[in-house]
Amino acid sequence: MPSPADRPLRPVRATGAQQPLRTFCGHCGRTPDDEQAQQTVRVCPTCGMGVLLQAPQDAAPSPSDPFLVVDDKLTVCALSRQAERLLGLSETEAVNRHIGELLVPADTESSTGESLAAVLTWAARGEAPLRNIIVRPVNTFGVRLWARVGTCGPPNAALLVLADAG
Repeated sequence: MPSPADRPLRPVRATGAQQPLRTFCGHCGRTPDDEQAQQTVRVCPTCGMGVLLQAPQDAAPSPSDPFLVVDDKLTVCALSRQAERLLGLSETEAVNRHIGELLVPADTESSTGESLAAVLTWAARGEAPLRNIIVRPVNTFGVRLWARVGTCGPPNAALLVLADAG
């Protein structure tokens, strides 16, 4: 029997019907080709820069999607290569900053009454279903982005996958 240190890390998920998880790189968004690498390696074998994360199939990004990973303190933990291009800053400039320094709600009259901070906090705790919200970069007006917010990990965090809202 393997020791606890030899077992792969997995996000803790609530009981009930769950979607299959997809493994992806926190920097390039790619899924490792090797099934065994997904279970035993922590750093992406493709780009060598991102930590491998898991998310439910409908929340996981594709390699072409810009995305951010945010913890339950609303601190940016990772920024994808595509998000670097979209937001005009490097991952090193974004990591360890509060999400409110990068993105703010763009929907001034939210129909759900939920704030960006609340949606991210619940997702980071793994306690919320997938949600779609509208955000914009700070100090940028006229730009709106859809953000699909779900959970990812380990450790549990919020995953914001961005798309042009038109």
